[in-house]
Amino acid sequence: MKIIVCKDYNEVSQKAAAIVIKELILNPKMNIGLATGSSPLGLYKKLIDAYNEGIISFKDVSTFNLDEYVGIARTHPQSYYSFMNENLFKYIDIQEKNVNIPNNDLSKLDELPGEYDKKLLGKQRDIQILGIGKNGHIGFNEPGASLSNETFITKLNEQTRIDNSRFFDSLDEVPKYAITMGIKNIMYAKKIIMIASGKRKAKVINEAVNGPITTEVPASILQLHPELTLIIDEEAASEIKNLDFLNRM
Repeated sequence: MKIIVCKDYNEVSQKAAAIVIKELILNPKMNIGLATGSSPLGLYKKLIDAYNEGIISFKDVSTFNLDEYVGIARTHPQSYYSFMNENLFKYIDIQEKNVNIPNNDLSKLDELPGEYDKKLLGKQRDIQILGIGKNGHIGFNEPGASLSNETFITKLNEQTRIDNSRFFDSLDEVPKYAITMGIKNIMYAKKIIMIASGKRKAKVINEAVNGPITTEVPASILQLHPELTLIIDEEAASEIKNLDFLNRM
């Protein structure tokens, strides 16, 4: 595990973007796993800037999103399909055929996890981008979820719905279910970059880094990944114990 502590969220985004840009230059046909939510927004803006400057291209890149809400249309402004288009895809030269976001079609719900697993097994991600929830979830792997899960349909934890309600008009509008990569899918990526910022994430960051590996803090499994880079600001790092020692490992 490599931990990079930055002054603020802008620097967090810069550091994460620098890693992704370097990998894209070395491998223009990279497979990258993408996250939604507020944590990766700065990263995506910096990738767009790099594309506009002619530094990188996404023409041959394949993307795989972590998750998608179940119960709202892809055209809904808060679907993750819409999120990715509005915050990254429509500003770059990625090909629609190379964009992979979990299907949330209610008419064939039982088939969807297996379909996405086949896509993921066909193209191992070179980098997986992650955020982390206040309760330690990654993707929508909520506390209590099996650490050996592949793609599955999950009921969202109430804290997760409350956290995400800021994107909706009310809590009642926040979907109760989602389709998500499982922990097993996430751990299959060659490299993982997890981004976090702010004091509200400090407690769970310490639990994920220093605590026992447990289903109650799903992100704790990342301690076992051989190529994990945790990029956080000073506030998010404020409760990490033995930080200097961890960075020497």
